Amino acid sequence: MKEKAGRVFSIYDENKPVPGCTISKAVSSGEGTDISYFSIAEGTDISAESYAYPKLWIAAGGRMRAFTKPLQHESTAEQAAAVVQPLEQGQMYITPVNVPVGIQADTDSVYTEIALREDTKMNKVLKAGNVFALKDLLPYQEGKIVNMDLINEPDLKFVIMSFDEGTGLAEHAAPGEALIFALDGEAVIGYEGKEHRIHAGENFKFDRQGRHSVTADHKFKMALLLQLEK
Repeated sequence: MKEKAGRVFSIYDENKPVPGCTISKAVSSGEGTDISYFSIAEGTDISAESYAYPKLWIAAGGRMRAFTKPLQHESTAEQAAAVVQPLEQGQMYITPVNVPVGIQADTDSVYTEIALREDTKMNKVLKAGNVFALKDLLPYQEGKIVNMDLINEPDLKFVIMSFDEGTGLAEHAAPGEALIFALDGEAVIGYEGKEHRIHAGENFKFDRQGRHSVTADHKFKMALLLQLEK
C-alpha cells in the first residue's frame, strides 16, 4: 500500500478535491484486488459504468450520491428509474455486479474504492446496492471485543471490530499490510514501540509484520483491511 506506516492520517484531508476535477490515486494493486482513493469536487461526477465484479466504496468525507442505471434489456419502467443512494463519512456502498453505477458529489468528497475479484465471498450482512454505516453492523458489549469478518479470503480480509472501554489487543504482528478505518470513538494504537491516539474518521497503516496493539481507553469501533501474500 502506498501509505507510510506508523502515523495517524486522514484519507479525506490528504486527498482534498480540486475544483471542477475528479482525481484518482492508486493505493495498492494486487492479484484481483485494487485499492484506490477518489476525490470528486462539488458538482462533479463519475459517470455510470458496469463491472463484472463488486466494488466497495467507503466514504472518507463530504456528501455524495451513488446512482444506478438499469441495463438496456430491462423494462421501460425500470430503465426510467435511477436508484440514488446518499453516501457520507463512515458509510459504505457495494456496487451491484453488471449494473451501471456512478457517483456524484454534492460537496467536495473523497472515498476509498476496493475492487474485488468476481468470486470474492462476502458476509451475508453486506447487500449490494445499499448504503450503510459500517459502525452500525455490530454492537458494543460490556467488557468485550466484538469481531465480524466481512470478507475472509486467502489474500484479503476485511474485518470490523468494537472494543468496550478498558479492552484491547496485546502487541502482535500481522502477515500482511493493513489499513485501519476508525469508525466510532477513540483509542490508542501502539506501533513499533510508539503510541498514537486515533479518532473516528482517521486512518492508520501497518506494514507487514509491524508490531502493533490496540488500547481502548474509550469505546472504539474500527474496520481493518488486511492484504495478505499467498
